[in-house]
Amino acid sequence: MSFKILISDKIESICPEIFSKAGFTVDEKSGLTPAELQAAIGDYHGLVVRSATTVTEKVLASGAAGNLKIVGRAGAGLDNIDLKAAEAHGIKVVNTPGLNANAVAELVIAYLVILARKLGPAMSSIKAGRWEKKGLAGTEISGKTIGLVGLGAVGRLVAKKAIGLGLSVIAYDPFLTKADIEAAGVSEAALDQIWAQADFISLHLPKTPETVNLIGAEVLSKVKKSAFIINCARGGLVDEEALSVALTEGRLAGAAADVFVSEPPDGSPLLALDNFVATPHLGASTLEAQLGVAEKVAELMVDFLTGVVK
Repeated sequence: MSFKILISDKIESICPEIFSKAGFTVDEKSGLTPAELQAAIGDYHGLVVRSATTVTEKVLASGAAGNLKIVGRAGAGLDNIDLKAAEAHGIKVVNTPGLNANAVAELVIAYLVILARKLGPAMSSIKAGRWEKKGLAGTEISGKTIGLVGLGAVGRLVAKKAIGLGLSVIAYDPFLTKADIEAAGVSEAALDQIWAQADFISLHLPKTPETVNLIGAEVLSKVKKSAFIINCARGGLVDEEALSVALTEGRLAGAAADVFVSEPPDGSPLLALDNFVATPHLGASTLEAQLGVAEKVAELMVDFLTGVVK
């Protein structure tokens, strides 16, 4: 049987190449509207997405009415796929956790240095023709404490790299035992301990109803004024309005984000602040990570559809 695959987001060429070598027919159609995706999906046995495509219940119902058997997410996060609807319709969902973990962890470490040394405003200043040293003195990260909220694949790599840079690491993860956390060379901490003690707070958890706006006005009232918050996980984990107020009022030293509630974050007051730095969802945007997730998602889907994995 010849299977048909739709790739609805831009992806490395190794992905369609693997499908083609397996004898599959592949269509690459990025930028489809929800209505266009819903209308087309029933013709395909498999759908490959990254973060741009939202796979809704309507899309999955349309696919289930046709040929759709599997959705593959080239990446770790699954918040753009309605998992309950997929299960209800008998559609398999696969993803590629861990393969972009090092890329994200390296970005977190980069943000540690950027924030601590005030490199954002320093670079803007010198490009504007100013030579400013006063007011741009930073702080060293060695000897400081980083608090990790979540100690999965990315969190563990951040911990390892942070320890190598001389930081103490404390972490909270409700899915791990104290022994699991300590095995990673990290000290277990409750959330309130992280808010009160950490010089850097880095988020490494999925977006769920329980984690939306995890860091809001109440938490921001508990953190050190000298602390920095980093979110390279998911938009919506931090209340962006509350963060903007805390940064503006000097109740937080700085923050960094690679992800936002709305992407792009047009009109966000955060973007005008010197003590806030950001990137356009670049966490997994390295050559190595892009190749890894593209290759793995294709392999998983080929195996499933050809019956290697039921």
